[in-house]
Amino acid sequence: MADCCCFATVKTAELGIVERCGKFSAVKNAGMSCYCFPFECLVDRVSTRVCELHNRCETKTKDNVFVVVSCSVQYQVIREKVFEAYYLLDNVEAQMRAYVYDVIRAHIPKMGLDDAFAAKEDLSLAVKTHLGEVMEKFGFQILTALVTDLTPDNKVRDAMNEINASRRQKEAAYQKAEGDKIIKVKKAEAESESMYLSGVGVAKQRMAIMDGLRES
Repeated sequence: MADCCCFATVKTAELGIVERCGKFSAVKNAGMSCYCFPFECLVDRVSTRVCELHNRCETKTKDNVFVVVSCSVQYQVIREKVFEAYYLLDNVEAQMRAYVYDVIRAHIPKMGLDDAFAAKEDLSLAVKTHLGEVMEKFGFQILTALVTDLTPDNKVRDAMNEINASRRQKEAAYQKAEGDKIIKVKKAEAESESMYLSGVGVAKQRMAIMDGLRES
């Protein structure tokens, strides 16, 4: 609602949009300003605070696994482009979501599920770069764009957990078998060494008996 008075205030971290006879006239900084009513009025205020937009996009990987990608975008109005930020877009968040979905659905279908998990940083950079280039024209700068989560279907997650569990069980069985093998080998080596030493002892004993008989 417009402020129909000669004086109006703009709060800190806000910029005031002033129109004269229905046409954009000026941008007012925080504080009190004087207007020539009824020709001029403060029609609205634009926040310069950092805003955050959360996105959840469902798409499919190269190996036909449906995943839900969660992405968080932080953006802010560019002070020098307040006119574009206020007048050019009717619904800023809806437009930004459309661009985020476009980037995600252009990259994820080219990757397998494992590659998609490993490429979260690359995907975040792609979203930030593309979104930053587009939204700058509309008076917004993209500060960060982070892919915070990538969640496959519950059945796929259960199957992945079973595969990992089987792999670990196989590795555990292999290590156990290797341990048993080492124990048996060491035991056989110990028995062989024991028999060898026993044979050497018997041979020496017989030689001693023969030497004794020979002397007698």
